[in-house]
Formats: sequence, structure tokens, C-alpha cells
Amino acid sequence: MSVLVETVVSPEVAPVAQAVADASAAVASGLLGGFGRAHRWLRRTAGRLLFERRYGVRTAEVVSLEEFGLARHDRVYYSAANWRTLRRALPRDEVGERDVFVDLGSGMGRMVLEAASRYRFGKVIGVELSEQLNDIARRNLATTRLRLRCRDVELVRSDALDYRIPDDVSVVFLNNPFRGETFETVIERLVASVDRNPRRVTVIYFNPTEEEFLLGTGRFRPLRTVAHGRGTRQEGPFGLTRVYAITERPDA
Repeated sequence: MSVLVETVVSPEVAPVAQAVADASAAVASGLLGGFGRAHRWLRRTAGRLLFERRYGVRTAEVVSLEEFGLARHDRVYYSAANWRTLRRALPRDEVGERDVFVDLGSGMGRMVLEAASRYRFGKVIGVELSEQLNDIARRNLATTRLRLRCRDVELVRSDALDYRIPDDVSVVFLNNPFRGETFETVIERLVASVDRNPRRVTVIYFNPTEEEFLLGTGRFRPLRTVAHGRGTRQEGPFGLTRVYAITERPDA
């Protein structure tokens, strides 16, 4: 079932039906390691979808950029971070009304909604390459029943390489949206923004596949690591959130 193709199933029920079908197929093929594990996975998935139905949003799908003709070796498919990713990585007392949040690769807007509803940000920005995903994010923002603490929310349709990071951004969220040269260029521009306007900037990186480059710049100091999936051992970057502070230029 294509995630962006309408079916005879209602939009509210379709994601749950798809989750059931996926879980059943996974059990049959042994991918989920038996019925117990599949049941836990399905329960978590259904819980997230029911949460979205309750608050009038749609963000839970997985989308390949090939559907939009945007696939490239350094771009990653869309899959939203868990709803609790941000709240587990960023304490509320570290955010004030002068702080500005940006999600680079914001997709359907889940982390934009999380930031705007749970924190006292002065402004929340989502930057997304896909016009289709950005349109869904706009509809989510317009229809959500979440109470937004931040009323200044901007959704930008742009390639990250064309987007000029504002010099007042203080929290940056990345859900492994791009890799390789694109990632390196965006990080270099972020650091240049900090050098133009020295300030405290926190970077929250979910599934940090490019952490080696990040640390290799010498400008990122690790603050904390959050592992998702209690009681499980994390292998590699997936399922982890790393939080960093951008440090001052050595000659500053």
C-alpha cells in the first residue's frame, strides 16, 4: 500500500490496518522473532497512531523520496522520530522564549509540533525538501488539537543546501535527513552562523550516522546520549539520540 495513495479504507483506519498487515507479514517471515515481539511492536505502533488520531495529525508514515522523484545517494527516506524523542533529549528548563528551533528535514512536521507544543520557543521552523510532505505538515499544523505554546511556527519548502540558517537559531534537530557532502555542507554553514553571531546552540541528532564527521570538526561537544528501547542494547547509531553543544572557534 502506497503511503500517499488514497484507498477505500478511511484515512484514520488505514494506518492501523497497514500496521496490522505489516506485523502479520513480519511474523510469518520471522522478521520480528515470534508473536511476542510482534505483539509488542504492534501495540506500540497502534498506540502512536491512536495518539495521532486523538490530536488530529498525520505523521506516522514511512515515505521513500523516490515517490517524489527526489531520491539521491545522500538523501534519506522520511520516517518520523518517536514522539518522545525531543522531550527525552531536551529538558524544558533549557528552553526560553528567545530560543529558536529548526528541524532540518521536517517531513510531516512531527518534531515541529512537538517543539511548538511542549516548549516555550520564541519561534519554531521546519525545513523540508518535499513539497508533498511539507503540505501535509501544513495541514497538520492547521488541524492539530495539540495546544501550541509557541504560536510562531514557520514551515519552509526548501532544499537544506539552499536554506540559510538564521543567525538566531539555538536548537537544531536532525533525524538523519541527509548524509555525505550534503550533511557536511549544512554543518559547515551552521558553524559559520555561530561564528557570525556567537551564541549557545544545541544540536539534537537522532540516528547519528554522520557523527564521525560532526566530532571531526572539533566544534561539537557531546552533552548526552538517549537510547530508545528500554532494556535493549543499541548497536550502531540507529535508535540513539546524541545531543551536542557547538563550541566557540578556537581563536575567538
